Amino acid sequence: MMRKKSVSASKASLVLFLCQMISALEVPLDSKLLEELSQPPTITQQSPKDYIVDPRENIVIQCEAKGKPPPSFSWTRNGTHFDIDKDAQVTMKPNSGTLVINIMNGGKAEAYEGVYQCTARNERGAAISNNIVIRPSRSPLWTKEKLEPNQVREGDSLVLHCRPPVGLPPPIIFWMDNAFQRLPQSERVSQGLNGDLYFSNVQPEDTREDYICYARFNHTQTIQQKQPISVKVFSMDSLNDTIAANLSDTDIYGAKPVTERQPVLLTPTGSTSTKVELRGNVLLLECIAAGLPTPVIRWIKEGGELPANRTFFENFKKTLKIIDVSEADSGNYKCIARNILGSAHHVISVTVKAAPYWITAPRNLVLSPGEDGTLICRANGNPKPNISWLANGVPIAIAPEDPSRKVDGDTIIFSHVQERSSAVYQCNASNEYGYLLANAFVNVLAEPPRILTSANKLYQVISDSPALLDCAYFGSPKPEIEWFKGVKGSILRGNEYIFHDNGTLEIPVAQKDSTGTYTCVARNELGKIQNEVQLEVKDPTMIIKQPEYKVVQRYGQVSFECIIKHDSTLLPTVIWLKDNDELPDDERFLVGKDNLTIMNVTDRDDGTYTCIVNTTLDSVSASAVLTVVAAPPTPAIIYARPNPPFDLELTGQLERSVELSWIPGDENNSPITNFVIEYEDGLHEPGVWHYQTEVPGTQTTVQLKLSPYVNYSFRVIAVNEIGRSQPSEPSEQYLTKSASPDENPSNVQGIGSEPDNLVITWESLKGFQSNGPGLQYKVSWRQKDVDDEWTSVIVANVSKYIVSGTPTFVPYEIKVQALNDLGYAPEPSEVIGHSGEDLPMVAPGNVQVHVVNSTLAKVHWDPVPLKTVRGHLQGYKVYYWKVQSLSRRSRRHVEKKILTFRGNKTFGMLPGLEPYSSYKLNVRVVNGKGEGPASPDKVFKTPEGVPSSPSFLKITNPTLDSLTLEWGSPTHPNGVLTSYILKFQPINNTHELGPLVEIRIPANESSLILKNLNYSTRYKFYFNAQTSVGSGSQITEEAVTIMDEAGILRPAVGAGKVQPLYPRIRNVTTAAAETYANISWEYEGPDHANFYVEYGVAGSKEDWKKEIVNGSRSFFVLKGLTPGTAYKVRVGAEGLSGFRSSEDVFETGPAMASRQVDIATQGWFIGLMCAVALLILILLIVCFIRRNKGGKYPVKEKEDAHADPEIQPMKEDDGTFGEYSDAEDHKPLKKGSRTPSDRTVKKEDSDDSLVDYGEGVNGQFNEDGSFIGQYSGKKEKEPAEGNESSEAPSPVNAMNSFV
Repeated sequence: MMRKKSVSASKASLVLFLCQMISALEVPLDSKLLEELSQPPTITQQSPKDYIVDPRENIVIQCEAKGKPPPSFSWTRNGTHFDIDKDAQVTMKPNSGTLVINIMNGGKAEAYEGVYQCTARNERGAAISNNIVIRPSRSPLWTKEKLEPNQVREGDSLVLHCRPPVGLPPPIIFWMDNAFQRLPQSERVSQGLNGDLYFSNVQPEDTREDYICYARFNHTQTIQQKQPISVKVFSMDSLNDTIAANLSDTDIYGAKPVTERQPVLLTPTGSTSTKVELRGNVLLLECIAAGLPTPVIRWIKEGGELPANRTFFENFKKTLKIIDVSEADSGNYKCIARNILGSAHHVISVTVKAAPYWITAPRNLVLSPGEDGTLICRANGNPKPNISWLANGVPIAIAPEDPSRKVDGDTIIFSHVQERSSAVYQCNASNEYGYLLANAFVNVLAEPPRILTSANKLYQVISDSPALLDCAYFGSPKPEIEWFKGVKGSILRGNEYIFHDNGTLEIPVAQKDSTGTYTCVARNELGKIQNEVQLEVKDPTMIIKQPEYKVVQRYGQVSFECIIKHDSTLLPTVIWLKDNDELPDDERFLVGKDNLTIMNVTDRDDGTYTCIVNTTLDSVSASAVLTVVAAPPTPAIIYARPNPPFDLELTGQLERSVELSWIPGDENNSPITNFVIEYEDGLHEPGVWHYQTEVPGTQTTVQLKLSPYVNYSFRVIAVNEIGRSQPSEPSEQYLTKSASPDENPSNVQGIGSEPDNLVITWESLKGFQSNGPGLQYKVSWRQKDVDDEWTSVIVANVSKYIVSGTPTFVPYEIKVQALNDLGYAPEPSEVIGHSGEDLPMVAPGNVQVHVVNSTLAKVHWDPVPLKTVRGHLQGYKVYYWKVQSLSRRSRRHVEKKILTFRGNKTFGMLPGLEPYSSYKLNVRVVNGKGEGPASPDKVFKTPEGVPSSPSFLKITNPTLDSLTLEWGSPTHPNGVLTSYILKFQPINNTHELGPLVEIRIPANESSLILKNLNYSTRYKFYFNAQTSVGSGSQITEEAVTIMDEAGILRPAVGAGKVQPLYPRIRNVTTAAAETYANISWEYEGPDHANFYVEYGVAGSKEDWKKEIVNGSRSFFVLKGLTPGTAYKVRVGAEGLSGFRSSEDVFETGPAMASRQVDIATQGWFIGLMCAVALLILILLIVCFIRRNKGGKYPVKEKEDAHADPEIQPMKEDDGTFGEYSDAEDHKPLKKGSRTPSDRTVKKEDSDDSLVDYGEGVNGQFNEDGSFIGQYSGKKEKEPAEGNESSEAPSPVNAMNSFV
C-alpha cells in the first residue's frame, strides 16, 4: 500500500504560493511556467494615501502592478477620468502606471491638488489603488504683530505665546536666543505642546530681551522666526529701592515680599476636558501649573493603572505619553500639581477610537474549473466599519452578474466556477476615521499536466542510503502522479517506496538492484504526460587499511598507511590532516598514493593524523596518534647566550630615516635567530630605552624609520635559543627636524561626571610623538543625531576638558586633534561619548515572588524602558527584609539585605531566608549614577521548616530511680512546634550503650520527671523539637541516678537495661516466600505478654484473620498464603487493652513450576539445619556459664529477654533456625576502630546486614538493639534508633548513630 508524507525542507523542491488557495492547487516557482499562466492584475506598489509633496520638485505618484498579460493603466482625479495626454506637464512611465508631473519647468503644485486613483487592467480583471490625496507642503511666514515688553513681578507666573503660522505638515516649535542657543528648560520653565513657553514662577535671571520662537518646516527644510519677546522681572529689593527714591522720609513704603502660592493650572484650564485619540497612535496629555515653590506634577488613571512598558513621562513629568494606545486605554486621567501649600488637579476624559483595521483581509484564489471557494473580508474599528465589495473596480451591485458568485455580507461564495469567473474583487472597509481597500483576485485555470523536472535526469546514491527521484509537476485540476520502473514495468507500490505530495519518489534504502530507469506519469482530465529519470546505486567507499598508532624517536622517520576501496566509477581524493588542521607546509611531509611519510621527525610533529577520503557521493575517515620520544643522549655541548654586537654605525641620515649597521658578537654554539634594535630619546626621555624593531639573525644592517623632533641613540641586542645578549654600546646621537604631529591622542572618551556635563579625556602624546615644540590639543564635540555644528576649543598639553550645560545622558560625537607650533595633525577619527547620567526615573514593574522552599525564593520583574534609565544600565538591586516571624508574631529591628543582579536580568534568587516568616521586598534599577525609585513593596511568606535545637537541656533532682529534665524552646522554631522527642539509654562502666527509649512530649511542656530508672546508673539523653515539616537538630546531655543511703548497690538484675515507660510493638518486618512468610517484631513492655498475628489481603474489606503465637517469642510463620499476592499484617498483645503495632504490607513470591523441588523438604537439608541448631544451643550454654562466672561476653542480648530460651530467631531467607548474626558483627566498637568519620560503612563491616535478606525488605529492617557499640561521647551524633527515626531506617544508619 502506498504511503504519503510531507516533504521536509531539505528534501522538497522550493514551492511558491502565488496566493492563499482554498483548494490544493499549487503553482511551482518555475519561470517558464509563470510566463505561460494567465493571472489577473495585482497592485505591487503605490503612493501613500495622504501624500504631501514638495512644491519645488516634480510630483511622482506611484502605481506598479503585475499580471499576465501585462496590465494597462488609467487614472481618475477627483472621481473623474484623468486624461494625461491632454496635459503636457504629466507623463506616465513606460510599462508602468506611475505618473510624473513636471513642476520644475513652469508647473505649479497647487494646480494638481486632488484625489487620485490608479486602475490596472487586463483580460482577467482590474485592480485599483487607494485614493491618493495630493497636497503640496506649505511653510507660511509669521504675521507681523507688535509685541509689548513683558514686565512681571518676581514669583508670578508667565506665558509667552508662540502662535506659529499654520503649515502643512505642522511645524516643529523650539525657543532660542539671539545666539541660536536653546533656552534652558526645567520643572519651572518648559515648552507646552502648543509651542508656548510657560513659567511656573519667574525669577530675576529670567530677565532678557531675546526670547525667540522658531518654527521648523521639515518638508521644505525652512525655519521661520518670530520677533524677539522681551521679559523684565522686578525683584522685591529693586522695587523697594525705586519706591524709596520717589517718596519722602515720612512716607510709609515697601512692596510686599515674594509670597508663596499654591498651584494653579495654566493649561489645560478648568477642572475637566476631553480628548479623542486613534488606536495605535501616541496619546499625549499635558498639565502645566503655576505656583511657588514650583509644583510637581503627578499622573494617575482613575479606576486603573497606567499601562506598564507603554507609559513615559516627558517635559519634567508635565506630559504623559502612552504609545500604541488601544480601546482599553480609554478612561479618565488625572494630573495633580502639588507644592507645600496645596494642590490642584485636572481630569482629562480620553476616548480611543479606531480607524478600520484588518481581522481577515481577502486573499487571492486560484481555482480549477468546477471548484468552490470563498473570499472573506473582515475588519474592525470604532465605530464598526461598513464593508462594501467591488468587482474589477465597479460596485458589485452594478457589476456584470456571475452565476457562480454569491455575496453574503463580508463573504463572497463561489460555486462551480468557470474560466469566465476570473476577476479582481475589492473590499472596502470604512468608518469616519479612515478606510481600508484590498484587492484579491479569483483566477480560474484549466491547464493540462506539465512535468517540470528535466528529462532523463541522472541521480546517483550510495548503496544503503535514501534515494529521492523528483517529479515536479503542475496542472489544473491537480494531476495524479504514478511511478513505474523500467520500460514496461508495473506501477510501483509497497512499503519499500514513499510517495511524497510534491511528486517525489523516495526509496528509503537503495540497493544495487534499484539501479534503472524510473518513469513518472502525471494525468488529469485535460491530458497526460510522463518523464523518465535514471538512478545509479554505487558501492560505498571504505578504508580497508587504517593508520595505526606510532611511537618514533626524535629525528627519525615514520609512515602511516591509508588503503581504500571504492566504486570503480567514482574518483576518490585523499586528504591528510594533523590535529584537524592542514598539514604543515614542510617538505619533510611526503604524501603518497596510500600513505603519509614524515622525515626527520621533531617534537612539533607530535599529534593526531587523520586520513579523509572524499568522493562526490560520500566521505570516510580514520585517525592515528603519533608520539615523539627523545633520541639517545649525545655528548654535552655547552650553549650560552651570544655576545653583544659592536661597532654600531649610522649612515644615510634623512629627515625620517637612517641606516644602522653593526658587527655580530660570538654565537656561543647557538645560532643567532634575530637582532633587537632599541632607541633612546635624549631630548624627551633620557636614559629610557624603547623597542624599535627586530631583524633576522643573518642581517647586520637595517633602515630605521624616524620621528621628527627626537634626539636618537641606538643599541642592538642579539638573541639565540638560550636567551638575549647584553646590549651593545650606544650609537652616536642623531637629532631629527621638527614637524607637525603625525598622530592624534588615543583612548579618547566622553563620560559625564554630572547630569549636565560631558568630561572629555584622552591619553596625551608622548614627548617624541609631539614632533615639535608647543604641543596643544583641539577638542571638538557636537550632539549626535542632531543637526548641530561642531563646537571646538584649543587647550594646553592636558588630558581632560569639561563641557557644561549638556542635556542628561545624550550621545555626543567627540574628536581630539593634536597640534604644535608647526601645524595640525591629520583629521582625527570621531568617537561616541555620553553626557552625565542621572538617577533612573521609573521603578521596575510587575514584581512577582515565587517561594521555592522555606529558605529560598525567586523574584521576577519586568525590565524598565531603556529611555527611563537615563544612563548605562548596570543591573537591578533587590532590597528585602524580614518583617516578622510568623511563629512569634513579634517585630524586630528591620535589617535590609541587598542583592545585585548585573545587566538586563529580570529575575534572581533570594537565599538564606528564615522559615515561617513574613518578608517584604522591592526592586530598583541601577545605572552609573545610582539607584532609581523602588517598586511597591511586595510581601511574601516562607513556609515552615525544621526547628533549631532546644535552647538548653538541664537535668536536676537526681534520686535513686528518677531524674528531672528541664528545657528551653528552640531559639528559631521555624514554624509551629508540634512536639518534643526525648531519647535516652544507659551507659555501663565500659562505655557501652544500652537499649534506646523514645518519648514524645507535647510542645507546651518545658519539664519532665523521668521515673523507674536504675539507681547509680549513667544515662545519655538526646532531645530535639519537631514541627509539621520534621525534626530539628538535637541537644545531648548525661546524668547519673544516685546510690542508696547505705552506699550498697542493689542486685544487678537487668543491669544496663531500662524498663520502657509504656508497652509497644515496633519494627514489624516480613520475609515472604512463595506460600509462607516469616513475621518478626520487637516488644517493649510487661513480661510474659501473649502475642497474636492478624493478616489479610491488602486492599480487601474482609475481616482480619488471627493467629495465636505460642509462648512469648517475637516471631511467627504464616503458612498457606497465595503466591504473588499482597498481604497486610499487624501484631498485637493480649491483655494490653487491644495494643497493636502499625500495619506492614508484603507480597508473596510468584508461583514456581511444579517440577521444582522444595529444598525445605529434602532430607539432607533438614539434617544440616538440625546440626546447626545443636551447635547454636551449645554456644548459648557456654555463654550463660561464662556470664555466671562474671566474664563479659560482647554478644548482643535479645530484646525480648524473657522469651523461651529454646526458641531461636529464624533466618529470613528459608525460615530455618540459625544464629543471631556473625560474631564479627557484635564485637564492641573500640577506639581506633570506629566507623569512619564521614559516616560511611564499608561493605566488609556489615556483610550480615538484614538488608541482604528477603524480598522487598530493603530499608525496612533495622539493627536497633542488636548492636553493641563503643560509646564515643560525641553529643552531636544521632543515637541508634528504630523505624520511628526521622531518617529512612537502615542498618547503615543504625551503625552510624554510634560513631
